[in-house]
Amino acid sequence: MIGGIDVPDNAITVLAACYLILVNAAVFLMMRSDKDRAKRGRGRRIPERKLLGWSAAGGALGGWLALRLLRHKTKHAAFALGLPVMLLLHIGILYILFKSMN
Repeated sequence: MIGGIDVPDNAITVLAACYLILVNAAVFLMMRSDKDRAKRGRGRRIPERKLLGWSAAGGALGGWLALRLLRHKTKHAAFALGLPVMLLLHIGILYILFKSMN
């Protein structure tokens, strides 16, 4: 029950999965766009605060994949260390949530 509305558990799971897919895809695409802008040396770059903020909001997997696959922001400790830590925290939170649902 959410806000007095009876919502099935699987609906919450589907919504959470959709959110995580979208946020992770968005972070990956933002990192790719920022890398392209950096290589060309023109255009406005995406602020690190924005990339890290979206990563913290659930997009750490997309950020980590971009870090590894695109080799972008690999020398920045906030990304090289922060993204794996955020990802582990997200996995832990998901584990606790799913465990409490059963």
